[in-house]
Amino acid sequence: MTPPVNALRGLLYEFGHTVPQGIRHLKAIEAIVRDSATSLPELVRDECKDLLLQIFEKTTRIEARTKTARKLAETTDTARRLQTMPGVGPMTALAVEAFAPNMGGFRRGRDFAAWLGLVPRQHSSGGRERLGRVSKAGQADIRKLLIIGAMARLTVRGRKSVREGSWLARMLARKPKMLVAIALANRMARQLWAMMTKGEDFRDPVSASAA
Repeated sequence: MTPPVNALRGLLYEFGHTVPQGIRHLKAIEAIVRDSATSLPELVRDECKDLLLQIFEKTTRIEARTKTARKLAETTDTARRLQTMPGVGPMTALAVEAFAPNMGGFRRGRDFAAWLGLVPRQHSSGGRERLGRVSKAGQADIRKLLIIGAMARLTVRGRKSVREGSWLARMLARKPKMLVAIALANRMARQLWAMMTKGEDFRDPVSASAA
């Protein structure tokens, strides 16, 4: 929903109304658009209302699908088990259960992470290897959902559970957020493999210090 929200921000900015970035500021945008005293041409106001309607309709569809996915995820032991990991919701759990091959086909968790494309490409420069973007091999839906889940764990709220001196804390201190999210998604994939092969719930803390 980022494009229509940014379009709204751009329209309002043209007429002197500045709204911070982020979907969480949508109510502020709606208040400006709905206020008849706001200095907006009617044509612009109508366009903003159309964009708001698109956002609300899409939000309703997403909420309905999420509710359906949540109910479906409660019907299988595997999906329920996978959701015990922070950052893994019903959509991710169902995607892993539906699209991932038999975990017995992977010797170890890092092989599953590599299959998902959650291993950064390696580049050589001056005799040194550097990590680039993820390879984007493997199953795209699972990969995207794991990265989204990892990003959720890196929000201000999520960082409160990160222990000082842990692997995750060290990564956050010296690496860009997106790179940390990919590294965390890689670790999540490896942990999912272990959970599915052993038939266990998630046990390790989100900021486990072991690499």
